[in-house]
Amino acid sequence: MDKKFKRTLITSALPYANGPVHIGHLAGVYVPADIYARYLRLKGEETLFIGGSDEHGVPIALKAKAEGKTPQEIVDRYHFLIKKSFEDFGITFDIYSRTSSEIHRKTAADFFRKLYDKGEFIEKTSEQYYDEEAKQFLADRYITGTCPHCGNERAYGDQCEACGTSLSPLDLIHPQSAISGSIPVLKETKHWYLPLDKHEPWLKEWILNQHTEWKSNVYGQCKSWLEMGLQPRAVSRDLDWGVPVPVEGAEGKVLYVWFDAPIGYISNTIEHSPDEWEKWWKDEDTKLLHFIGKDNIVFHCIVFPSMLKADGSYILPENVPANEFLNLEGEKISTSRNWAVWLHEYLEDFPGKQDVLRYVLTANAPETKDNDFTWKDFQARNNNELVAVLGNFVNRVLVLTHKYFDGKVPARNELTDYDREVVAELAGVKPLLESNLNQFRFREALKEAMNLARLGNKYLADTEPWKVAKTDLERTATILNISLQITANLAVAFEPFLPFTSEKIRQMIDKSSFRWEELGSLDLLSAGHALQAPKLLFEKIEDEAMERQVEKLRRPTD
Repeated sequence: MDKKFKRTLITSALPYANGPVHIGHLAGVYVPADIYARYLRLKGEETLFIGGSDEHGVPIALKAKAEGKTPQEIVDRYHFLIKKSFEDFGITFDIYSRTSSEIHRKTAADFFRKLYDKGEFIEKTSEQYYDEEAKQFLADRYITGTCPHCGNERAYGDQCEACGTSLSPLDLIHPQSAISGSIPVLKETKHWYLPLDKHEPWLKEWILNQHTEWKSNVYGQCKSWLEMGLQPRAVSRDLDWGVPVPVEGAEGKVLYVWFDAPIGYISNTIEHSPDEWEKWWKDEDTKLLHFIGKDNIVFHCIVFPSMLKADGSYILPENVPANEFLNLEGEKISTSRNWAVWLHEYLEDFPGKQDVLRYVLTANAPETKDNDFTWKDFQARNNNELVAVLGNFVNRVLVLTHKYFDGKVPARNELTDYDREVVAELAGVKPLLESNLNQFRFREALKEAMNLARLGNKYLADTEPWKVAKTDLERTATILNISLQITANLAVAFEPFLPFTSEKIRQMIDKSSFRWEELGSLDLLSAGHALQAPKLLFEKIEDEAMERQVEKLRRPTD
């Protein structure tokens, strides 16, 4: 779409607070969202980046019961661990809040009530399993039994994890309550449903005709769902952990977590900007973007927009640049099998190497199809790209400047034809980066940033200032001036991707900040400007460190 917007609201999927976050989360959602937010801020655009923990739902209630704790104790433990992991990796949320907050409870309840009062829901009574001992209706995950397809005796009411088949609780043979172990009985219960079928015509027009520019994986999944036909979806469930349904006769019922969680974007915005939150959610001059993984595409492209449309006062997302999944060493990441690289553990094993992981996850991002993370590739990208290309170039330029010009930026003299070619390539970096970043092609954008470091290395190798210095210091000054300008440009180009590294480069060249519009300039550092002592940006990672990581993965879980 060509419309010019005054501001951009970026939301990122709310991680579920029943465990820590791993590299799949970072690659799929949070690094891409952070790259984009940093890019917009560098351009001086008004930007708000919203995050938070998703803290309601059955898995949290089950975990609490299993550990003999309250659900609040469970979410408190993981919310703060997740929040710290994001801070440690430089994810620049303007706010990172949670759905167990009082502001969220009120916002979600008010949202439901407005739709209820407008008649946007349908009420349906159905039979569901009820535990007479525990005196409560049972969510699908609270029911276990024998799978009718493969005979697994520990299948859940929503899925058999042995054969992967989706189930209904009524499909189970010998069902029993996961709470008391008793045999449940069927009992009538009333719930409210969002009639997605009613929203199907405008959704088809809005997505299939008006948003053909969406990523192919997102557009394709939406098209498939819309062509199959939408069905009403329950917005409430019988549970005691969540936002209570705010209508009379709904005691013991809470908002279904899929309905409650995306409202967290709104409640977190209200918490951050109580007096001007509506400009972010209700002003047509705001561009709304949802960064998510592929398992959330339907919720953010079909369900949540239907909720917003039913309310009638909200803007709709302009784009939903969802990523696919990241596998680990050729296998799906599995938190139950501990087949994952947890962010808090990574920093214990690789202190100060946040940018190495940010780099590898971006270079290997699952942008349109599932991709694979391997420790071998991690090591190779660190050693062959970060150390040998980016780190090597910056270090050589600074060392040579300290050696020949006392650590001060030398004056530029007359340029050769080759100098002009290099300067022209430098000037072309900004439009290339912008084109890719604007279309959420972060892998390609990162390649262009690294190509600038390659350009610098080639320039140094071709001009050989260490040889030229023996006979022509004026020419050496020009070569090193251009090389230092490339170094300063690298600090700008890599800022969205590798913020810790950009900060180190800025410290070494003694500049506190740059603006995006300066990218490509040959005048970021003036002649005579004093530089700090060079320090290595990256260090080689040896085979033993990688072997330890692979061993750690293969260690059996308790």
